[in-house]
Amino acid sequence: MLRDGLPRERKAPLGLLTDILKKSEQCLLCRLVTSLLRRCWRLEHHSDVDLSNIQCSIYATGCGALEDPDLEEKKQCHRLRVLTSDRPQEIYNAMTAARMSMGLDIQLLEQDAQIVSRPRELHGRRMGDTVDVALVEKWLSLCEEEHGDACESVWWRGNDENLPSTVRMVDVTLMAVVRAPPNCRYVALSYVWGGPGEDYWTTMANIDARTSPAGLDGSVLPATILDSVHLVQQLQERYLWVDALCIIQDSPEDKAVQIHVMDLIYSKAAFTIFAAGGEAARARLPGLLPGTRSPDQQIEIVQGLHLALPLPSLRETLAQSIWDTRGWTFQELILSRRRLFFTKRQAYFECGKDVWCEDLIAESKTLRYSDHPMRYLGSGSFLRKPPTFPNPDHTTSYATAVGLYTRRQLSHESDIVDAITALTNAITRGYQLMGGDTGKAFRYGMQIRDLDYSLLWQPRMDWVHSRRVSDTMGSPWPSWAWAGWRGAVAYTDESQLISPTITSGTRPQPLESLITLWHMVDYNGEIVQLDVGPIRPSQITVDSEAAQLPVARYTPPKNQMHYDQLEPPPPPGTLIFLTQCAHFEILRMGDDGLQDSPNKIFHIVSHTRSPSAGVGRMILPALTPSSTILEFIVLSRCGGMIGLYDEHIYGPWYFGGILHVMAVRKAHDPRLRERVGVGVIFEGAWLESSPEETAVLLA
Repeated sequence: MLRDGLPRERKAPLGLLTDILKKSEQCLLCRLVTSLLRRCWRLEHHSDVDLSNIQCSIYATGCGALEDPDLEEKKQCHRLRVLTSDRPQEIYNAMTAARMSMGLDIQLLEQDAQIVSRPRELHGRRMGDTVDVALVEKWLSLCEEEHGDACESVWWRGNDENLPSTVRMVDVTLMAVVRAPPNCRYVALSYVWGGPGEDYWTTMANIDARTSPAGLDGSVLPATILDSVHLVQQLQERYLWVDALCIIQDSPEDKAVQIHVMDLIYSKAAFTIFAAGGEAARARLPGLLPGTRSPDQQIEIVQGLHLALPLPSLRETLAQSIWDTRGWTFQELILSRRRLFFTKRQAYFECGKDVWCEDLIAESKTLRYSDHPMRYLGSGSFLRKPPTFPNPDHTTSYATAVGLYTRRQLSHESDIVDAITALTNAITRGYQLMGGDTGKAFRYGMQIRDLDYSLLWQPRMDWVHSRRVSDTMGSPWPSWAWAGWRGAVAYTDESQLISPTITSGTRPQPLESLITLWHMVDYNGEIVQLDVGPIRPSQITVDSEAAQLPVARYTPPKNQMHYDQLEPPPPPGTLIFLTQCAHFEILRMGDDGLQDSPNKIFHIVSHTRSPSAGVGRMILPALTPSSTILEFIVLSRCGGMIGLYDEHIYGPWYFGGILHVMAVRKAHDPRLRERVGVGVIFEGAWLESSPEETAVLLA
């Protein structure tokens, strides 16, 4: 099987899963299969799942090939794969949540590769108690020497852009905090702080002492940082960037400067060390010293062959780490060119071209025809160079980033925008939004040029949402920005309002801007016009030949606002615009398929006809009282889809006949409104509701 392969259609039967579990103490292959299923199916968390009548079989599948540039041939390899006749739904859900591969693989160790007439590549590698630093050096050199510009440069900045003179580095040779030398080569660190660290932070009181040789006392450094210093020394690098040491922590001015160049700091680093195995800065870097990790590499000798269970993939390992839940680490991952991960099980290296790890021999000088299991199971870093067609879709990068970032946690809620500023800076510069001016392109984490799109975020159905209190300056976060709310958000299209279980990743598509001018109260209290790119109305088509476009269509207000009447000025962050408003009732949908979800789908109901009819839908917290009257304002036009309103009363759906609307309520200042939620309403029903033109001050 391992020499020649065994196709799935000729799989060899192993018997009932329950019998395999019982025989795990007598049969070494059964022991491997049992351990594999216990880990991958997470059976310790699903002890009550029904495993009866599940048949198991095994076959040998190709697990990739490495091209040898000298021999011009592929080095192929096979893995044993366990196949089950069924997989309970709760097991599938758990594996998906843990970002696990669905394949159940067993690999042969390299020491027996010659027995099956195969080269050692793509077989398992026996690990030691500590990380082999020479192997890490090999990973780095292979990437730097073979991958070229793909891993050397990043698409959102120029290669000749240097670090500002304000950036500091830890000189691990002198053990001092120094100004970054021009064009210096350095390593960055990403780790979990795990609480305050005044005893080791760089502050106004100790910065002068730390700039002198030996001025940085290693005895006060937490284990993660100290181990990283030692690793950088072993790799014969000189400079290390660590936020707690290179930023003056009690200087708001220095923090502001450094935060706004973090995209440059991480993307220019030769590589970034990711301490993904600990819960705080005091944790050791796993595997750097003996006794600091537990690889748990299970190996059994079956028919004279050393068979091993592959250790979890990088993607799965990160999903189970504290590091992957922290807010600041998100942009550090996305913006780093080369990533060296230290986890509780093993070390991984990831770059723009490949993923390598300790327990699999997969290093290759060429990538033209190379393939191996780890390559598609990396960290999930998604920010890639935009397509070359005239209108690159920057909204997808933005929406994906927001959706992933808002699932993470922050020790200080006021960091909600700062902790993603480096990423929004990269998007701004890479796509040249607002001419690359980051101050104009994003406000409160929201993309301003595409505000019609940015406003359409929705709370994730499975996350509790509540208002976030204030920013770093003590000002309230605006309700229209996702940064003003705790809890994960997503940009999804109207299909989620039909069925909340749809997770296809589709996003909202505004077809036409219905607000002609946007203004906002700036940080200094001045009212400024926002440079929002209007979405021009596209050609509206009908869904069928029988359907006809109505004579009456929604048109946005044309009047001008007079800002001299706004005394005292509204708080900073207030959006000001003209639109129409109307009132509708909301009713909780009877069955949306998510019984215990903290958010629910609500019908928007109009009473202008008899009987009353559903005119739209929206997502609101499950505790929102049903049969409540809410005020709605119009945002934009969208295509919509069948099933969003009562078509037997208002007529058939037609493309472009749906309005994006926002439910609002009065704020503490009666002049102001706050966001309640975003939904959709059928255009014809809106026109029948006697809407009124209104000036909205959305705080």
